[in-house]
Amino acid sequence: MGVTKEMAAENRQKILAAAERLFREKGVDAVGLTELMREAGFTQGGFYNHFKSKEALVSEALERAVEEGVQELSDAIANSRAKGIDPLTRQINWYLSPEQRDDIECGCAMAGFVGDIPRLTKEAQSSYAEALEQTFERIAEMIRFQKPTLSKKGAHRRAIALYGQMVGSLLLSRAVSSGNPKLADEILKQTQTEIFADLYKAAGSAERRTK
Repeated sequence: MGVTKEMAAENRQKILAAAERLFREKGVDAVGLTELMREAGFTQGGFYNHFKSKEALVSEALERAVEEGVQELSDAIANSRAKGIDPLTRQINWYLSPEQRDDIECGCAMAGFVGDIPRLTKEAQSSYAEALEQTFERIAEMIRFQKPTLSKKGAHRRAIALYGQMVGSLLLSRAVSSGNPKLADEILKQTQTEIFADLYKAAGSAERRTK
């Protein structure tokens, strides 16, 4: 009995999901097709029925991961506002948490793939850059929600600096989470403290930080 179109599409999605998990955990170069297909539940021989090359798979897996990340950020912003919670505060608290740091498979895709991007195809690099710009835009929206008088350009500049600080701290914390867990947590906490001190200088900042 042959494989139906529906089954083929489902199998393709399984391969993409397995690829994303392994790429995040080990890096793109460290994952071979045999391991990847075994993780997805198939033999290596079936790979080329779904993808013309590993590079094509990498590009699609990356694009899917970062697009989902941007959508999850948009959803989180909407949910926070619906609950009367400051979305930027919630995002910072979540992003710089030990739980997010340790969740490599399902955490921030932008941080998860950042080390691989320079070695990937131009298509993959473009997808990443587009998603990064969208992430800056969402963060800029959250900043302007707090500070309506701030210009769009000003909010965008702050978004770039803020996100760069968060991603850098996350990666450093991950790098030492096994060798020095106390330092790993301190990196996250100190970055969080400094960010809030900078963002919430005005009166009422303590109230915002507890939401």
